[in-house]
Amino acid sequence: MKKTLLFILFCISQSFYSQADCSTALAVCGNSSITYSPTGIGLVNESLGGCLITGEHNSIWYKLTIATSGTLTFDLVPTNSDADYDWAIYGPNAVCGSLGSPIRCNAATVIGVGASTGLDMTSTIISAAGGSTTPYCQYMDVVAGQTYYLYIDNWVGAGGSTTAPFSLTWGGTATLASPFTNPALQPNPFVPPGIPAANPNDPREILICTSPALFDFSTLTAGILNGNPNFSISYHTSQNDALSGTSPITAPLVVNTTTTYYYSIHYQDPANPNNALNSCRQIGAFKFKLGNITANDVTIYACNNNKKGQGIFNLVGANVFTGSNVTITYYPTLANLNAGTGQIANPSQYLSAEGTVYAHVQTTDGCSDNAVITLLFYPEVVVNDATLRACTFDFNLKTASFDLTNAVVTAQSGITKKYYPSLTDATNGTNIISNFTTYISPNAVVYVKVIDGNGCYGIAKINLEVIPPVYSQTLKDKTICIEDRTTLDAGAGFDGYEWSTGATTQIISDVGVGTYWVRLKTGDCIAQQSVKVHSSEQPVITSVDISNTTVTVNVNGGTAPYQYSMDSIAWQNSNVFTNVKRGDHKIYVKDAYDCEPIEIGIVVPNLVNVITPNGDGINDIIDYSALANKQNLIFNVFDRYGNKIFQADKMNNYKWDGTAANKKVPTGNYWYSVSWNENDKKGTPIKYSGWVLVKNRE
Repeated sequence: MKKTLLFILFCISQSFYSQADCSTALAVCGNSSITYSPTGIGLVNESLGGCLITGEHNSIWYKLTIATSGTLTFDLVPTNSDADYDWAIYGPNAVCGSLGSPIRCNAATVIGVGASTGLDMTSTIISAAGGSTTPYCQYMDVVAGQTYYLYIDNWVGAGGSTTAPFSLTWGGTATLASPFTNPALQPNPFVPPGIPAANPNDPREILICTSPALFDFSTLTAGILNGNPNFSISYHTSQNDALSGTSPITAPLVVNTTTTYYYSIHYQDPANPNNALNSCRQIGAFKFKLGNITANDVTIYACNNNKKGQGIFNLVGANVFTGSNVTITYYPTLANLNAGTGQIANPSQYLSAEGTVYAHVQTTDGCSDNAVITLLFYPEVVVNDATLRACTFDFNLKTASFDLTNAVVTAQSGITKKYYPSLTDATNGTNIISNFTTYISPNAVVYVKVIDGNGCYGIAKINLEVIPPVYSQTLKDKTICIEDRTTLDAGAGFDGYEWSTGATTQIISDVGVGTYWVRLKTGDCIAQQSVKVHSSEQPVITSVDISNTTVTVNVNGGTAPYQYSMDSIAWQNSNVFTNVKRGDHKIYVKDAYDCEPIEIGIVVPNLVNVITPNGDGINDIIDYSALANKQNLIFNVFDRYGNKIFQADKMNNYKWDGTAANKKVPTGNYWYSVSWNENDKKGTPIKYSGWVLVKNRE
């Protein structure tokens, strides 16, 4: 396909060039169509012979070599209705200067629409003189290897400037030789240089970075030839030079974007310098197009997170060039860019302070431009530290529940907050606090990352302070008599009171024994404090000692000092009562709380100081059987040495008759004691002691 395109370019281009003489005839290479507009004659007004008797007017010579034998026809069609084309064919293997008579010749006068001429398969004539109305001659039988010359002349406007283009199309079964259609000679397609123009009819375009620019045409050769051997290329500033191979460009040339330039592909038979195919050329046109680019200076932004002074900039995202097929490299300084050193290796994550870097933008054609990238920080996320205070959640653990969202750390809008237990976590985004509205903590510090719409952030510290409970120093436990009532005072200075009784006053009255609580409000915090009203401990009469008429009361418990009474009217501080009459009595005791006194009943027994156990029925025995109803009643007798000589109990009915071991004791003084427990709730122990004189007359 590319071979065809190149050849078509060659054929079309002939319309802009003058004719050739026989000796410089243009080679017809292959059966491709030809379009041409001859003007004037060549250097020589050659002798033509045959039907062409008036000489050359606007002529062109072609040389064709037969590749395969067969029939040969052609159609020559003027594109101007005023054209009158004549033609002649010489050969086979004729020599310029001695061509001889043409083997086909036609000078018919056919003007107007459809004034075509040539060879066809139906005509039987081989020549038509001027004035003839038969424009076609008989086809030719040709043999491979034969060479022929075709002369074409436009009789119209001899010596004038009027052009009359024609198109020539080959037909028949024979083929014309061409190195460009022989795969043995051209195994690879030629590749035209540059890129197609916007209008496909215009020459292809090669990009240059400046215009005018010094260009080395030889740099195009290898790409065009595409590895085909025995072909060479020359470059020219005119189509005529390209067709004839004259005036080639041999050194780098200053080119521009307005001139059309040409390349001419030329075959050279390495074994036969006289090969007719050596004169075959295939040409193409191209122009230069300004391919310079303009890089854009841009400003990009990054976050100066937490005032670090450096941000991560995405240089790749900087719109320094809007096109494609470019390579962009980045450098920290212009000197680095110019020297090609210090290229930034990580342009998508370039860590830098505010400043400038430089981008070098280069196309695949080698055009380039530089851009300045200004590095700026986004507006700072302004944060401030804050303090949150919360009431005690757990007094023992000294913790509180904090709503971290209540910390006012910024006045900016459109931000997102995330909370972390440490500065490291906040910086790295790890261990995020999920329960930030109910965060349980003692006195501590947490951190909040404040993120704006650009993804930038600042980190603020939140101080967490646990407000300890405030308790009343006035409110104390009380002790009262169980039957009494009292008041409880929570003390002044609190913002509110709520008692377990339902009262909301500082002081509550008429309170009996029990446990109470009060909620004390200080600011937004409430501390619940308990208070107990105890009943006073009643004193206990632990024992009573009775000696003759003296009663000693022993007391324990309650709160000293105690008071004693035997009638609950007259009270004394002493626990000893004297001159107590024989018989039953009440003893009353109360402690310092002056509560209802406790009481017990006692018996002061009759005192027997002398017995004369002689059987006369008078003072024969000591008898305490009257106390037999007492608990644990014991009656013991001791000699003067403290030896127990007798014990009265139920067996002897709590009586002693002055004997010991069934013998009468000697006359003398003996001691005795009687003890029991009163029949009260506490079983108060009573001890009665005395002495007795025993007179035994035996």
